[in-house]
This record gives sequence, structure tokens and C-alpha cells, in this order.
Amino acid sequence: MSALAPTIPTALVLAGVRPGGDPFALEQEVAHKGLIDVGGLPILSRVCRALLAAGCPRVIVATNLAEVAALAEAEGAQVMPAEEGPSATVAAALEACGAPLLVTTADHALLQPGWVRDFVADTPDDADVSILMARRQEVDRDVPGTSRSWIRLADGQWSGCNLFLLKTAAAGQGIALWSSIEANRKRPLKMASQLGWGTLTRFVLGRLGMERMVARIAAQAGIVAQVVRARDGRAAVDVDKASDLDLARRLLAADAVG
Repeated sequence: MSALAPTIPTALVLAGVRPGGDPFALEQEVAHKGLIDVGGLPILSRVCRALLAAGCPRVIVATNLAEVAALAEAEGAQVMPAEEGPSATVAAALEACGAPLLVTTADHALLQPGWVRDFVADTPDDADVSILMARRQEVDRDVPGTSRSWIRLADGQWSGCNLFLLKTAAAGQGIALWSSIEANRKRPLKMASQLGWGTLTRFVLGRLGMERMVARIAAQAGIVAQVVRARDGRAAVDVDKASDLDLARRLLAADAVG
């Protein structure tokens, strides 16, 4: 970390939609999860407001849905087309905006300005890419009783937080690899298998930790990737299903009362 307060970068919010739509969004009778109401606001509004409050000079929402684009613009964000898949969208945004670029998702209902600032500040100076992850200890402390999908490794159990920082231009070399890591974040065996038999053996024997696994994967692309540990376990809560939505609403209601 730098001794100076880090500059908060441009933020990209991924708000694309799969062919045929998102099943959970359709269950909620909206075109995209970012349009679901949580605590009196659409989730996307909460995300945009948190990023702007964190100090992001520009927030860009990547979408091909007119309703999502209109909401983003109403919140002071810019809009760009979503490409075919998150990896291609991030690559297009990095080419257009340059580094550093903060990346998050439109379903990050609990996102807080302080989490963004802490994440950027906690990213090591030598990182080309950093990924925010939460240890189970912090999640259980801050969201007791929640049901999450855990990556079980030698250094504990982890959950992703949907916050990524592409800190340098070199990060572009690893976007496809980053996409693969994220796609397989709930399948650590497949993540480990990308690294060859030596690393796979270490994983099977319970000797491979999250930081080392991510660093080794990134090294294949010639970049430095660092795992940043979330200070607040609530950062691991996104909205993928009904139980997540109920949880987000309860947490925000509790915050409002508190």
C-alpha cells in the first residue's frame, strides 16, 4: 500500500444480461437484478450512489437494456454497451478508459463507499490486478447464520465480493484469465487444475491457499494479482436468489433502524 491516500478510479458496473434473461430477475418481474427494489431503491441505484460517494470520478454502467440505461443515467452514471460476456465488456472498458479501473456488479446491493475506499487503499503497490475476497470468519461475524458458497482452501474458507481493481495497463493481459477465475470461483478444483499437476496436487492435499493460487494463475498471464481481504463480511453478500434478497433487505432495514 502507498503511504499517500490512493486515488479512487473510474468504476465499471457490469449490468449485462444473459440470452433469455436472468431467471431470478424474471421471477421478480424485472428485466435485470439491478432493477429489484431493496430498501426503497433499485439495487443499481444503490451501487451507483455508493461508487460516487466513494469518490469515483466517473461511473460507467455496461448494459444493453434501455430501462437499466435510463436508471443509470438518472443516477449520474454514463452508459456503454455490454459486450458478449463480462470479460469482453471489461476489456472494452479498459481500452476506452485506461487503468486504473474498478469493476463491480449491478447486484451488489449492500455496497458501501467505505468498502470501495478500503479496497483501493489495501491493494498492494505491486499489483496489476486485485480481487476482494471475504474470509468466513468475517462473514460469520458480520452476517451470522447466512448461507454462502465457500471456496475451501488451506488458508480457510473464502467467498467472493464482486469487487476487482485493474490497477495497471498490464491488467489487460489477464482479463481472460480473470474471467476464468471468476467463472470458476465456486469450483476451486477447476481453478487449481489450470496451473498444472504440481499445484493440483497441492490443492488435493490441502496445501494450497487462496493468495498463492490466484498469484500462480495470474503469473501465467505475466501479471501480478493480489487477493485483498475484506474488512467487512457483508461485502460477500450479493443478490442471486430469493434468500439473498431477503437477507439484503433485512440488513438494510437493520442499518436504517440503527
